[in-house]
Amino acid sequence: MKIGTVLRPVLVLLLLALVLRPQWFAPLFAPLAPSGGPVIYERASLLSLSLSHLALVAAASAAATVVAVTLAILVTRPAGAAFRPLSRTITNMGQTFPPVAVLALAVPALGFGAGPTLVALFLYGLLPIFENAVTGLTTLPPATMEAARGIGLNRWQRLWRVELPLALPVTLTGIRLSVVIALGTATIGSTVAARTLGEVIIAGLLTNNTAFVLQGGLAVGLFAVLIYDAMVQIERRLAKRMGG
Repeated sequence: MKIGTVLRPVLVLLLLALVLRPQWFAPLFAPLAPSGGPVIYERASLLSLSLSHLALVAAASAAATVVAVTLAILVTRPAGAAFRPLSRTITNMGQTFPPVAVLALAVPALGFGAGPTLVALFLYGLLPIFENAVTGLTTLPPATMEAARGIGLNRWQRLWRVELPLALPVTLTGIRLSVVIALGTATIGSTVAARTLGEVIIAGLLTNNTAFVLQGGLAVGLFAVLIYDAMVQIERRLAKRMGG
């Protein structure tokens, strides 16, 4: 999913045009619309749906990051090592249950709207962050850890000043994977009345309007590619800074 410096601004401009001025794409989508049917989705603006979609992903990913990293810290301490298999089983449960099943179970308790979608995205995003955080915290350079002890840092100081910063690049990789998964998975939230770009895709499927499906799918795909690329750039800069 790596994109070059020339292609990146092109994709950004394409996404902005699609979200802010979707009518510009009417000639492109027209052959895919039913005869006499609408070409551009107009029941809600793509901008508002995009912002709502991104907000859901951001909230779920932030919650998953806090819980997964906290859990990873606990099970990589000597006192919590015995709970690592149990923690791995718990975080795996989010991947075991399909998001649609989570939505179906959450709706009776939380009602329709954003709530069930947040739960599904949160559970689905735990595993990659947890696994990467554990890997980062258990593969720290022994010499660096010994030096931290040598200068008198206690265990909490070592955690905040040494362990977490060194594990950050690997942890960010897990967060990146979780965010990209959530961007795609959030589309199904529209089946339970959450405001996401999936609303456009579902409307297209229900009315046999491929133009709508392509419109929503293209927006989600562009967001995923650009956010993935942005997070890769952040990881590289952090790696260079730590390496330097």
